[in-house]
Amino acid sequence: MFKRNSTLIKDIILKNLRDQGLETPLLQKRLIDAWPVVMGETIASYTASLNIRNQTLFVHLTNPALRMELSMQRQDIVRRLNEHVGNQVIADVRFN
Repeated sequence: MFKRNSTLIKDIILKNLRDQGLETPLLQKRLIDAWPVVMGETIASYTASLNIRNQTLFVHLTNPALRMELSMQRQDIVRRLNEHVGNQVIADVRFN
């Protein structure tokens, strides 16, 4: 018997995504989709828009009191979102 060089399909797909420059946009999309799951439906209902620029998540909230409350929890929110995605996608979050 001989040993075959085998590679996991997961590794092949990740390498292909990385080579085509699609890994980061895919992770960013997963992080934005994770917002209601990580933060809860109540906070998500006050969220008008989400976008990522230069490793910063910009969150537009419709409630000023909630904006102030979440601003004090920025580091924890960044940690929880990155853990949910399984990768370091954002370094900061800004609320406006």
